[in-house]
Amino acid sequence: MSENQNLLAEQRRALILDEVRRRGGVRVNELTRKLGVSDMTVRRDLDALARQGMLEKVHGGAVPVVEASTHEPGFEAKSGLELTAKEDIARAAAQLVAPGSAIALSGGTTTYALAHQLVDVPDLTVVTNSVRVADVFHTAQRTSGQRQGSATVVLTGGVRTPSDSLVGPVADQAIAALHFDVLFLGVHGISAEAGLSTPNLAEAETNRRLVQSARRVVVVADHTKWGVVGLSSFATLDRIDTLVTDAGLPPEARAEIAEHLRLVVAGESGESGEPGQTPDA
Repeated sequence: MSENQNLLAEQRRALILDEVRRRGGVRVNELTRKLGVSDMTVRRDLDALARQGMLEKVHGGAVPVVEASTHEPGFEAKSGLELTAKEDIARAAAQLVAPGSAIALSGGTTTYALAHQLVDVPDLTVVTNSVRVADVFHTAQRTSGQRQGSATVVLTGGVRTPSDSLVGPVADQAIAALHFDVLFLGVHGISAEAGLSTPNLAEAETNRRLVQSARRVVVVADHTKWGVVGLSSFATLDRIDTLVTDAGLPPEARAEIAEHLRLVVAGESGESGEPGQTPDA
């Protein structure tokens, strides 16, 4: 029962944070009506999100935190956000993976969700600079045994970031010597002007190397990443082949993205649209 309550709390807080970001602020009484919970429950949720640095409490409600371009949330802080969107994105992205291929997964909570969808795809070679992603495959192998067709996992070395990615010269050198069919890339922010960006300079360079070593680049990012700009850009939109996102992405953003790359909106019909088109174009 307690696990279900924790899950509901995570979902509730993700919805609250989305409302705060989308509307620029919310009031407690509005959230109690929208979520169907008590005033005390909403205030506890706001307290929890404020402690994580996700929003700022004000009298009667909450407003967004104006984040510096160098702010980098930790893995745990990000893992409870947009849970449903990340699962939808992971399922859609998994459909792009062919058995026997060599793929790369960058760090991030969405690529972590994708890794869980890929553990049963046979004969994969997985290159990753994410400790969390590597653990997903290793745990699956320990649980089910080293069966035929299990993924071969290559974990780069490097210095660990707050998001549990390995970056720096060691990671860069390892990645530069490899070539993979598809890179699945999680991002801190994506915009038409700045492209893909991150607040961590070393991570930007490692992501740049990942992009250079991939034949195809697939970005997996929920709608809240659109319009966010971190300190360092590492790829333009034209360098990306496909963006897999969720239905929360607004129409104007879809139109702008579709000018540069293929857009897959998880859960919507026609999500295998042609490059340069929205799925239902």
